[in-house]
Amino acid sequence: MPPPKKPANPFEALAALRDALPAGEEKPVAEARPDAAPLDAVARTLTRKVVVCRERKGRGGKTATLVRFPDGADEAALDALARELRHGLGAGAQAEGDAVAVQGDIVERVADWLTKRGAKRVVRG
Repeated sequence: MPPPKKPANPFEALAALRDALPAGEEKPVAEARPDAAPLDAVARTLTRKVVVCRERKGRGGKTATLVRFPDGADEAALDALARELRHGLGAGAQAEGDAVAVQGDIVERVADWLTKRGAKRVVRG
């Protein structure tokens, strides 16, 4: 007796079984993100003057790009901005005092990223 014929595409057999599956539970719509407040603070922070500069002092010879806010910024906004910079640029970033330090000499990339995010005045120093 010959072996049973296999379908040309293995997923064709599964497609026929899809309609026989019971309906699953619908997931509830997600509420507002818990970290939305710091991101709103970042948006408010970017409406002011932002200074982007290079620094090597006190870093063991390594170059870092600093993002400073001459008018000041709260700590939660700086932490949220550092997180957004890490994800947006693929580089290490952390809040240090009244500035955000980004690893490497990437002043132009940081300034362009801030401009795209809505920063009104970006000064490269």
